[in-house]
Amino acid sequence: MKLFYKYWLLISTLVVFVLYFFTLAPTVVQIDSGELAAIQILPGIAHPTGYPLFTLAGYLFSLIPLPISKIFQMNLLAAIYCTAAYAFFVATLYMLIKNNKSESFEKGSIKKGKKESKYSNKQTAEIEIPLFVKIIISLFGGLTLALSRTFWLQSTSTEVYSLHLFLLNVILYLLIRIYSESGKRLTSLWYLVAIMFGLAFANHMTILMLIPATVYIFFAKEKFGKEQSLLIAKLSSVFIAVIGLFYSLLPILASTKPVLNWGNPVNLENIIRHVSGKQYRVWLFSSFDAAKKQFINYFASLPQEFGFLVLILILLGLFKFYKTNKHIFIFYGISFLFTVLYASNYDIHDIDTYYLLANISLSIFAAFGFYFLSELLLSKNLPTVTILIAALVLSGYQLFFNIEECSQKNVYIFEDYTKELINSTDKNSIVLSYQWDYFISASYYYQNVEGLRNDVIIIDKELLRRSWYYDQLKNNNKNLFAGYENDINQFLTALTPFERDEIYDAQKLEHFYQKIMTNIVGYNFGKNTIYIAPELVENEMTRGQFSLPEGYKLVPDLFLFKVVNSSNYYPAKDPDFVVRFPVIKNNYHSFIENIVVKMLIYRTMYEIQYDKIGRAKIYANKILNDFPGYPLPPDIKKKLSL
Repeated sequence: MKLFYKYWLLISTLVVFVLYFFTLAPTVVQIDSGELAAIQILPGIAHPTGYPLFTLAGYLFSLIPLPISKIFQMNLLAAIYCTAAYAFFVATLYMLIKNNKSESFEKGSIKKGKKESKYSNKQTAEIEIPLFVKIIISLFGGLTLALSRTFWLQSTSTEVYSLHLFLLNVILYLLIRIYSESGKRLTSLWYLVAIMFGLAFANHMTILMLIPATVYIFFAKEKFGKEQSLLIAKLSSVFIAVIGLFYSLLPILASTKPVLNWGNPVNLENIIRHVSGKQYRVWLFSSFDAAKKQFINYFASLPQEFGFLVLILILLGLFKFYKTNKHIFIFYGISFLFTVLYASNYDIHDIDTYYLLANISLSIFAAFGFYFLSELLLSKNLPTVTILIAALVLSGYQLFFNIEECSQKNVYIFEDYTKELINSTDKNSIVLSYQWDYFISASYYYQNVEGLRNDVIIIDKELLRRSWYYDQLKNNNKNLFAGYENDINQFLTALTPFERDEIYDAQKLEHFYQKIMTNIVGYNFGKNTIYIAPELVENEMTRGQFSLPEGYKLVPDLFLFKVVNSSNYYPAKDPDFVVRFPVIKNNYHSFIENIVVKMLIYRTMYEIQYDKIGRAKIYANKILNDFPGYPLPPDIKKKLSL
């Protein structure tokens, strides 16, 4: 037991790391995974707000020669960050619990600590919580957070929120330590808090959600006065200096013209636009209805996040925590409320990570709910092993219900889809798409880090609306805009007032934008094979927002539509591709599956149109064999006698 009392935090941290390690994604996953891995390894500049600390730390870690793939190495770093975040969270929780006052229960059998109520003849006794139980409570609270869905998912692949969680929990530890040191003024720790805040802002701006609670705890500890005002000024200077130091890396890196140079922050205007995330502000505080929807969705997601049993403990913990330490309760309460209210006003679909600080607060409350349960069990003279069993059952319940969704150890779908799609194209091809979450982001990693088919130019149709993207495309593909530079210059001129929030001509802007997409096809056809992704065909082309040059047509060609200039028959490769779909699919997996099947159907219909029945059966059988959940259209089955 001596070893347990000495190393319990280290042991539990290693256990959590092992769990995270065995649920790590082996390769790229959805959304920004490929881009973020690439900007760390190359290095380059990521989407707003740039994440300079994340980039620098990841780059240094990528230099360590490990016998694993680079993408797995970057995913491993995410697991390390989240494990360290867990360790600081548990240390913070233990600090809160070890000196916590015990509850009084009515009891006739406890002699020690017995006291008489002046209002009744009933006896009450304070329940003395053993050190072992306090450790179990701390570990239970830590596992509540570590096994929660959103926290756990950040440990499985490279993402800025893993480092954000680590820095956030370090700051929370320092703040609670400062407040808990009664009678002492720990000025040096306040400076450390300022440094950590600067580092956190250099990683992800959502750390601002912790500022209101930090202000509260500062004045609760330090009170008001001239001396405190001077300290705030000094701390603010340190905070700003740290932020300035790290964000100065962006223009330095941008000046080298890296392969990935989002925002091209080489001048003050571009730096401010990029660091402030101006591109995404359109979704912030967009409408009351959007905020209401996000607010309701957050609370509706909590049963999946923690499980119903833990939610009951959270409710108990609210009352227990308030009774034992009101100032710290208010601190976490402010953190929770501000996070939920602020994040709910951001109308994006992948919003879960913006609620992480709120989930940390709920995990604290859950631990105090378990504290109350422990006191109740001890008051019944039950052995302490009962509390250990209760903790294991509750944590095991959470583990059981979240592991299938959180584990990404068998997720290869994004690697397979990206590689198969790129490899299906002809040499020196251009692909127009906006499937960022599914293969464009992943392509940044596979093309620029692993060297997959560098002859293929992938153009994100949505990013063509941004001025910096033309610099990146031109730097990486010198002849891409040959012949229509004047149209691009006119578009960029019309775009300038839009990016500066000045009056702009929307009609003119859209005209040149659409013309550029058409010119990409027309001026590069012949030099390059041009492919159009199905989402453009079904959406923009159907609505008349994008059109091919006159005389050009589209032919379904496995994952994409190939641009051709005649009505002749154009053969395509056999559908012998392999995409490993996970057993349990999320929305991203289902999107890829739907689009693959849809393109196979398009190709089958194309073969039938040219009376290539044998070829048509090859594509139809691919659907029947690999995608049995997708029935063939009846007219196709009839024509092919299937």
